[in-house]
Parts: sequence; C-alpha cells; structure tokens
Amino acid sequence: MAKLPARGLATAAILFVVDQLIKWAVTGPMSLRALGDVREITSFFNLRFVPNYGISLGLLTADSNASRWALVAMTGAIALAVAFWMTRERNPIDQIALGCVLGGALGNIIDRVRFGYVVDFADLHFGEWRPFLVFNVADAAITIGVLVLLARALLVRDRPAPMEKSNA
Repeated sequence: MAKLPARGLATAAILFVVDQLIKWAVTGPMSLRALGDVREITSFFNLRFVPNYGISLGLLTADSNASRWALVAMTGAIALAVAFWMTRERNPIDQIALGCVLGGALGNIIDRVRFGYVVDFADLHFGEWRPFLVFNVADAAITIGVLVLLARALLVRDRPAPMEKSNA
C-alpha cells in the first residue's frame, strides 16, 4: 500500500482553512460584501470585494446556474487529478506544491458551491497601476504551487538512484 503524502495533504488542509477563514473575516466582520466595498490597508494593498464568476483572468464566466455547476465539476475533476498525482509523487517539495494547488482549488470550489462565485479580495497595486487582478489566498496558493512544479520540472534534475553492486 502506498504511503499517504502527509506533507501535501497537510499543506492542502492548512491552505484551505486559512483561505476560508480570511474570506470569512473579509466578508463577515470586515463587512466587505458588495462589489465596490474597499478597505485601504496600505498605500499599495487594499481589501476590495470582487465576486469572481469565472476562472483565472475572467475566462469561462459562469453566467448561468448550469455553467456554475459545470465549473464546479471541471475544477473538482482537476482537484481529484491533483490529489491522485500527489499520492503517486515521492518528492516532498512536489507534494507540498501539489498541496498548494489542491488546497487552493478546494477553497475556490467551496466558494462557488456556497455563493455561486469565488470571493476575491486582495488588491495589490502601485498607485493607480494595478498589474494584478484582485485575488485571494487560494489563487495565490495555486499560482505558487504551479510555479514551483514548473520550475522543478524545467530547472531541477533529481539525482538518479545509486546502482546496486552485483556480485558477479
């Protein structure tokens, strides 16, 4: 029986909980619940409520109940594939990166199931220049996880296992 990827599962669980807690704090106690609600934190970071009905970069907008549930199904299938990959992955760094992707995906799936949209709130900007879309912890976790996986796949070569000596 394969050993469960404890690092990856723990990473996914922690990120899921942190994502949901921060979204609750932003929409609950901080009362950012309507499009346009903003709270300035620093000169370069605001909390800004933005309901995201699509996926990254506004693609595949769910403008009907059927498309909402299709997005839930599609992202759920991706999350299952990531979870399966994680169970087969032996490298601890890759397990953690996959945990980031899984935890983030689950956080955004729960939002879409509960509200019909994903709660985005992090608005990083430099004056009036906004190089990033408004995002959330789950989005950041997915992005970091994917970047780590890509960097390791493109730049890092794992050492091959040492060959066993034969007594010939």
